[in-house]
Amino acid sequence: MSEHVRFRSGKDTIVGVLTRPSNQVGAAPLVVMAGGWCYVKEVVMPHYSRYFNEVGCATLYFDYRCFGESSGVPRQYVDPWAQIEDYRNALSFAETIDGIDQSHVGVWGISYSGGHVLVVSAIDPRPAFAMSIVPVIDGYRTMQRGHGEVAFGRLNKLIMEDRGRRFAGDPGGYMPMSTETPEKELTTWPFVGTYRGFQKIKKGEAPRHEHRNTIESTELLTHYNALPYCRRIVDIPVHMAVTAGDIYTHSDSQAEAFNAITNPDKKYVSVPGVDHMSIYTDRNHLAKVAKIQADWLKTVVGAPC
Repeated sequence: MSEHVRFRSGKDTIVGVLTRPSNQVGAAPLVVMAGGWCYVKEVVMPHYSRYFNEVGCATLYFDYRCFGESSGVPRQYVDPWAQIEDYRNALSFAETIDGIDQSHVGVWGISYSGGHVLVVSAIDPRPAFAMSIVPVIDGYRTMQRGHGEVAFGRLNKLIMEDRGRRFAGDPGGYMPMSTETPEKELTTWPFVGTYRGFQKIKKGEAPRHEHRNTIESTELLTHYNALPYCRRIVDIPVHMAVTAGDIYTHSDSQAEAFNAITNPDKKYVSVPGVDHMSIYTDRNHLAKVAKIQADWLKTVVGAPC
């Protein structure tokens, strides 16, 4: 069972989908879900949601402001702190939903939002649990490693040129999220696998996805660091799923963040046989991660599942 819902976040209207388990009896736990870089709510989240529904949990997944069906300008503007605020307003909206077990409302994120849920869990007392998949931890290090020294210099030059245009009163520019020819075209994520994976997803199930972002979004990514917040996660359980040798968001950074989480009630799983993009594009690989997290979720929320 699912329904479209709307709630306010700042000056914008957020559009999401609320799903409930088909066999729900009484109040259900809720997983609040949002996506990574340039996601719309149709990107992978409906699939993960079904696994959580199967263990008796409701889900709420949504488009951030400036994306998909949600309002907000400029379009394709990825502001991590605005997105974290959207998560927190989704938690406020969850408090108004009938049939939800308010003592078991938690957060889930993947890639960029995998870092966001760690921040949310550190600064907001309401999440009862957090699930993070292949999170972005340190945006500067991620961009520096991903691009390499020469291209990273070109990226910073582009960012500074865009900052100059914005200072002069002109609109900021856009750049591709990724491309099939990263050696020729400067993008935020310089991986052919990202381009091919998201083109497949856009064609198959997420037509609202736009494979571009503002240049300022990439600048904000280089300022992003979830690691310090992990030390403030002291009293909620956390599950982190990563892939071995992640060249996109880097498993060593993810392990460092996990180790910094203060609460000992935490679980770290390096899922064998999958990679960062295959858990989006290969249903069998997605199922591996989703089942691992759904099984853990069932132990956390207890009897209702």
